[in-house]
Amino acid sequence: MENEQNYSEDIKTIKKIMEESSRFLSLSGLSGLFAGLIAVLGGCIAQFVILKSGSHGISGLISRITGEQLASQKLWLFADAATVLVLALIVSLYFSLRKAKLRMQKVWTPVSKRMLLNLSIPLISGAFFILIFFLQNQWQFIIPSMLVFYGLALIGAGKFTYSEVFYLGLAELLTGFLSAVFQEYSLFFWIFGFGFLHLGYGLFMYRKYEG
Repeated sequence: MENEQNYSEDIKTIKKIMEESSRFLSLSGLSGLFAGLIAVLGGCIAQFVILKSGSHGISGLISRITGEQLASQKLWLFADAATVLVLALIVSLYFSLRKAKLRMQKVWTPVSKRMLLNLSIPLISGAFFILIFFLQNQWQFIIPSMLVFYGLALIGAGKFTYSEVFYLGLAELLTGFLSAVFQEYSLFFWIFGFGFLHLGYGLFMYRKYEG
């Protein structure tokens, strides 16, 4: 009986080692939670403070203003989006490092490098794509592109980490397509995609793997 128990524990240990060597498991659910909260706050600031609108789409509002006011709002929107991105990256890195330290896991491994590569290629490609739209005032394509390229990045990275990341990518992709169809609500789709989807993902991941 004791031999069978030891044999079972050995199998679990081997399985754990194989899993850790093939997947990056230091992603923290708290990263998703805090990134989602930051995105919701940033999206609300853009919608209700910068654009001063509770219902109109971003492209419709921009099309009605010109000159100095347009340049000012573009600058504030860019600053808002950049702040959300930087803060989300900081909290994600902090909680991932914290989780890795608690579990005595390495963060920078061959698996994490491959995951980062698959994540960064769609993100960098999307950034250049979005920059073109931003400079040409093609606002209707910016938010759908953000969501679509981010979804593709998560789908690519999902095979190197938890499978939930892959499904989050699919949800972001679908949200991006919907925001392209219903452009008058694009900023609300942005808040849903980067905010509430991350909140749901983070809560699920935390309760499943860390709670």
